[in-house]
Amino acid sequence: MSSTSDKITGLANEAKGTIKQDVGKLVGNPKLEAEGTIHKHVGAAQKAVGEAKDAIKKVIDGA
Repeated sequence: MSSTSDKITGLANEAKGTIKQDVGKLVGNPKLEAEGTIHKHVGAAQKAVGEAKDAIKKVIDGA
């Protein structure tokens, strides 16, 4: 997966997680809220992977 697609997928997972978390809070569903929290963390990690790939590519291209 490219760094751009990692970052886009990460952002999408974060957004999905936020929505699930908010809906879970709204309807009083702790399981849905927990799933949202997990999606947010997965998205943040995936976005970080994309950013790390960009950083590594810059170092390699600059060498």
